[in-house]
Amino acid sequence: MHINVHIAIGIITTSILHYFFNFNFIEYSIVLLLSFVCDFDIFLTKLAKNQNHRLYLTHSLIPSTILIIIGIIIMIYFNYNVILLGGLSYMLHIIIDTFDWGTNLFYFPKKQNGFKFLMSLEEGENLPHYLSKYKNPSSFFDTKYYTNSVCIAIEICLFCAMLIVVSIFALEYLFFIILYFIGLGFHLSRHFHLKKKEKK
Repeated sequence: MHINVHIAIGIITTSILHYFFNFNFIEYSIVLLLSFVCDFDIFLTKLAKNQNHRLYLTHSLIPSTILIIIGIIIMIYFNYNVILLGGLSYMLHIIIDTFDWGTNLFYFPKKQNGFKFLMSLEEGENLPHYLSKYKNPSSFFDTKYYTNSVCIAIEICLFCAMLIVVSIFALEYLFFIILYFIGLGFHLSRHFHLKKKEKK
């Protein structure tokens, strides 16, 4: 899913956790940031195989597993759970990414795992062929996403859920929704840029 979707999910989960653990600003920020930080690797897309940033280590289970292990140790010795919750937030992001395109769960096989609902079996097996039909390989993923009514519906539902949940459980952190609009703006500008490039 797109980064704005992960930010929405991050705000939802972090706000609910805040209700139970009463995070301060730094703690809320850490757990929320870890829900979408791995998507910053999109800025290195051009260096990735098939221009797919999900093949990087950051989109595997390895970073979140390390954070969870460290978090458990800190929890046992210092009774502090923010790192553990942040690691779980990171892992949730990776699991969610298995639904649309799949992601490189175990990193070393350099293979995308998951349900990959936005890609047919044929497209998955012959991905380089389908990517070659576009001037920019990223346009394949972008077009499939924005022409899928389910993806758009999920975005709308999660946006509404984010507003409701943060208002109920973490009203003092409502300003974090600005991150959602930054993420949405990034993807929309990228979408129209790719469309313009394909039309030339």
